[in-house]
Amino acid sequence: MAEVRQSRAPHTALAPLLSEHQTIGPIHRRIVWLCFFSWIFDFYDLILYSFLLVPIARDLHLTQMESSLALGLSFLMTAVGGIAFGFIGDRFGRRPVIVTTVLIYSIGTLLCATSTSLAHLLIFRSFTGLGIGGEWAAGQSMIAESLPSHTRGRYAGYVQLGAPLGVLLSAFAGGYLEPAVGWRAAFVLSSLPALVVAAAVWRWMPESDVWQRRGVQRWLGRADLRALRPYRRTLLWLFFLLLVNSEAYWFTYSWLPGYLELKRGLTSEAGSRLVIGMQLGALAGYGSFGFIADRFGRRPAFSIFAALMAIGLLPATILWNWAAHTPGLIAVAMALTGFGTGVWSGPGPLISELLPTQVRNSALGLLLNVTRGFQFFTPLAITFLSVRIGFGPTLALGAVFAAMGSMLVWGLPETRGRVITALDDTIEATG
Repeated sequence: MAEVRQSRAPHTALAPLLSEHQTIGPIHRRIVWLCFFSWIFDFYDLILYSFLLVPIARDLHLTQMESSLALGLSFLMTAVGGIAFGFIGDRFGRRPVIVTTVLIYSIGTLLCATSTSLAHLLIFRSFTGLGIGGEWAAGQSMIAESLPSHTRGRYAGYVQLGAPLGVLLSAFAGGYLEPAVGWRAAFVLSSLPALVVAAAVWRWMPESDVWQRRGVQRWLGRADLRALRPYRRTLLWLFFLLLVNSEAYWFTYSWLPGYLELKRGLTSEAGSRLVIGMQLGALAGYGSFGFIADRFGRRPAFSIFAALMAIGLLPATILWNWAAHTPGLIAVAMALTGFGTGVWSGPGPLISELLPTQVRNSALGLLLNVTRGFQFFTPLAITFLSVRIGFGPTLALGAVFAAMGSMLVWGLPETRGRVITALDDTIEATG
């Protein structure tokens, strides 16, 4: 790939882009906060079903495989939503996509409360997945295109804090809210905050100025795709990197609450306490990843965090019987696993800095959500393998995938400090 300029002269005829400001102002903070809250409830609504899985299965008389099917289908539909809204975001802008997708996943979560059969649950979880899949890419595009390059990693990390906070809220809903009000009321109450977020985004979030100035604002054509040929290897490498990291995450999380309750004999409250501790570790990981990535580079930060996730997962899975004899060791290991999941603060800035504006939202949506769509098979695979090799060893496969991601990231170029419009300039210069 041709060398990319790391800096360029500021615009003379036009006002500076938000990403060209040297300091963070109120408009930057507003964008970050709105993307942050959009992502909290995106992830909360995605993972909530995992914490309500046992009472739902009991009331609707679902088998373990049927529960896994409902879980996996929502992952599959995030891929559909990510692809569709990725292209829509490059055509119509980042802001309308964020508003629309937040509304979709909120309504989907509300509808889940009315489920009386597996068919209903599959339909409503599918609808929820469409919105969940579309929101992340638009939010990450907004952050990448609005924040100065020297702060992009840390602010993307702040937004990604919504993921562990979403899991924390889900753990609370599953461990404390559901026993008090039931799973249907838990779904209803969970749908309401996202409606407020959608209204706030519509009222206060500006459109991306990079997209307005440089975005093609039309459907991608053959000429645009031809311009991407030099990035084919990068796209393929990113796909495999995100795939193994997605497998690592969902092998860890999709059945973790059920594993603790059904296979380790913990109460829902005890299991939720472990997961809450894990998410406290994740808060530290997501919050610190961006500082490390902005200081030392995207690749070393990604590699270290993925390795920590792999190490931390082992005591809670294949080493449970040994670790349980040391008080607090499993809780500490799960907190370390959560810290390692801070690696997910990395893909947004990394992808955004490796690809031009005209396809940024499409690429973010495709790469994250197609790889997440593969997770349709993960809960089913966990159910299948757990019968044959045991639940602990099956979930421990997440450590293998995390270790793979720790190594794969070194196949990509370092992008720390890259100007977000640098690749746009290169494409224009080469015709």
